[in-house]
Amino acid sequence: MAKILLIEDDLQLASSVKEQLESALHTVEHVVDGREGLDRLRLYSYDVAVLDWTLPDISGLDVLKGYRDAGGTTPVLMLTGRTEIDNRVEGLTSGADDYLTKPFDFRELASRLQALLRRPANYCQNNLNIGDLEIDIAAKIVRRQGVKMKLLPKEFAVLEFLLRRADHCFDTDALLTHVWNSESDASEAAVWQTIKRLRNKLDVEGEESIIVNVKGMGYKIEKDRLRFRE
Repeated sequence: MAKILLIEDDLQLASSVKEQLESALHTVEHVVDGREGLDRLRLYSYDVAVLDWTLPDISGLDVLKGYRDAGGTTPVLMLTGRTEIDNRVEGLTSGADDYLTKPFDFRELASRLQALLRRPANYCQNNLNIGDLEIDIAAKIVRRQGVKMKLLPKEFAVLEFLLRRADHCFDTDALLTHVWNSESDASEAAVWQTIKRLRNKLDVEGEESIIVNVKGMGYKIEKDRLRFRE
């Protein structure tokens, strides 16, 4: 699961891309112009951005340069109808991490995004196994002590986020920033309810919860609370 910003003024294309990415349980925010896209990149946290070159106000290239000049590090995949090698070089040298020409097959877009998401260490694994807790990222399957659990998309997203960063604590605002859509009306209560449902589904009776609430700091998954098999 990743939080993705899509900056694309072709509404039909954007709708199709957004639908398919969300079907893979990614969180996708879509904007149609460059200035709003640049503002979002500066204000919010994303795992990757998909940026069209040709936008109605400022170009995608200007968005990219403005973001990189301000120190932004989020991976950016540029979309364009331009096929000339000079354009590709210009985009890459301006800070794009990858480049895809239109029209494209969604499978190629998904593959390129996955490659970008693998770059940070936190995204290098497709399967997460800590103790008796197993997550198959591609199949969206969770098992504890070999028992398969049925999780809602947001529950899965929170679990994946915390498990990839096990032993690190995140407050409510951090979880809302990284897991929930920036435009949503999600609140502290939404985080609390999601954590509560995860505990009900994943915890073992008679044992401490694997999701720890650190007073005044937030939530974390502690590796030591997961039983390692002999």
